[in-house]
Parts: sequence; structure tokens; C-alpha cells
Amino acid sequence: MSVLSRPRLTALVAAALGAAVAILVDMPLPLMLGPMLACLVFALAGARLQDVGILGTLMRTVLGVAIGSTITPQLLHDLPAYGPTLAAIPAFIVVMGGLGYLFFRRFYDFDHPTAFYSAMPGGLQDMLIFGSEAGGDVRAISLIHATRVLILVVLAPFAITHWFGLDLTGAPGAPARDLPPHEIAIMVVAGLVGWKVAARLKLFGASIIGPMILTAILSLTDVIHSRPPAEMILAAQFFIGLSIGAQYTGITTRELRVDVGAGLALSALLMVLSAGAIATLLVVSSKAPLDIILAFLPGGQAEMTVLAIVAGADVAFVVAHHLARISLIILLAPVVARLVARE
Repeated sequence: MSVLSRPRLTALVAAALGAAVAILVDMPLPLMLGPMLACLVFALAGARLQDVGILGTLMRTVLGVAIGSTITPQLLHDLPAYGPTLAAIPAFIVVMGGLGYLFFRRFYDFDHPTAFYSAMPGGLQDMLIFGSEAGGDVRAISLIHATRVLILVVLAPFAITHWFGLDLTGAPGAPARDLPPHEIAIMVVAGLVGWKVAARLKLFGASIIGPMILTAILSLTDVIHSRPPAEMILAAQFFIGLSIGAQYTGITTRELRVDVGAGLALSALLMVLSAGAIATLLVVSSKAPLDIILAFLPGGQAEMTVLAIVAGADVAFVVAHHLARISLIILLAPVVARLVARE
């Protein structure tokens, strides 16, 4: 499909309108929530939307670079202190995925692969690939995960603003004019090269993981000393919001009732389970409550990274836990799915 196709232009117009309204009403994370909600409304109204393809992928490399730049020698020194919370990730996955699977099988009568890969709190693209290979309903899996991410990403900023009194409408870092031009150039190259190398190696989430690894090396070797400029991170927010909202294009009444309804029910279940896990970990960990909340909200990795950056949380801590969650699911979910299917 052409870069300037009508569905993509419609999505860009919707996202721009949404961003403008969100800014006017002082919505938290206006350049992500505004496009997301506007594209959702357009899609539900019957408009044909499509994300912006490779441009959206390029924006994700910005987040990979932003994550990698937070990996410093000090982080490596602090890593052992993450042990108690990282150790909770496997149990977190088992409880969330297991209860979600049983819920979908019992109340929605989804077949095994659709229920299993819809319930796993992993990355959307990875769960779609696994679900497709296992013979699941890809459209249902897509809508359920998109709804999970949308609900958590919409509610989390408002909750954080209310509980912590944070301003989530400001710039996520220093503007380009305040950063050394050569460091910006290095980060751009690191994003592109890291993405392509990771894609060649067939790593999951290549557009984020590759730039993250390469930028982390540059940060640890004292080559770069800052995150990408605020303008780049704001652009990433815009296109991430657009891509989530565009997932709902072409939705039918049945899909809205069954698949989106299932996603809403799953989101409610996950929020309850997350609240229990967070409350427990606040007792055993010395980390700040905001860091633990963002680390254990099962939203998308990219979306939680943006929120951590804007909220001024410990980005490395938050990302370490989301990477652990997603990595474990990718490594073990296909094996567990086959074992469960035999029962």
C-alpha cells in the first residue's frame, strides 16, 4: 500500500485532530492519548485507517535508543537490587496468563490457541505470530491485546497524575537545541543500525531491542551521555498512539461485542491482579511506588517506556521488568501452549 494511501492519510488527520484537542484540554500524554483516542473514534465510526508502516517502526527505534541511553555503569551497579522484583515476574505471568486463559475458555468459549495467546501478557506482534501458527483467530487476538494496551495506557496517566500529582503534559527531556549535535547524529545511526542488525538476527521486537542494545554499549563506553531530544520522543508518542487506535479499523458489531468485550474484561482482571502484585512488592522492595507501578502494569513495552520517561520514573528499572516479562513469554509460551493442549 502506498505511503500516501487514503487510509494512512485518514489516520494521520484523525491523529492530528486528536493531538490538538488533547493539548487544548490539558490531557496527560496528549501526543499519545489524543491520537490513540481519535483514531479509535474514527475507526468505530467506520473510517478505514492504517498505521504508517515503516515510519511507525522508525519511531520505535527512538524508544529503543531512549531505553539504551539509560543503561549506565550506575545501573549495572544497581542491578542486583532489582532481584526481589524481577524474581516475581514468572509468578506474575503464570497467574495472569493462567486466569486469563481459564476465563476465555469458560466464559467466551474461545478455542485453545485463541484463548491462550489472547491471555498471555506479551507483545502484540509476537502473540499474533504465535497464535497464527497455532491456528488461532488472529483478528480476535489482535483486538483483545489492542484493547488491553489501550485501556491500561489511557487509565495509567490519569491515575498517576491523580496519585502522584505529576505533570504529564510537558516535554519528555531536553530539546534538540540543548544537546550536542554529534550525539544526536550518533543516536540516529545507532537506532537504524541496531534495528537492521536485530532484524537480520530475527530478534523479537527488533526495532526496539536492537537500538537499545547498541545504544547501551555506547552509553556504557562513554560515547553518549543523554537521551534522544524531546522532539523525537514526542514524535514517537504520536505514532504509537496512532498505531494503537488504527487497530480497530473495520471492526464489526460482533467483534465489538465479543472480542473488544473480552479485552475489556481481561483488562479489568489484569488491573486487579496487578494491584495485588504491586501492593505486595511495595512491602518487600525499596523502590519508589511509581517505579513499581509502571514496572508491573502489563501494558505495551513501548507505551510503558514513554510513560516512564515523561513521568520521570526510573526508566531502566521499568524497562528491565517489561523485558523480563516479554522475554519469558516469548521463550516459554509456545512450549506451554503445546503442553496445555495435550491435557
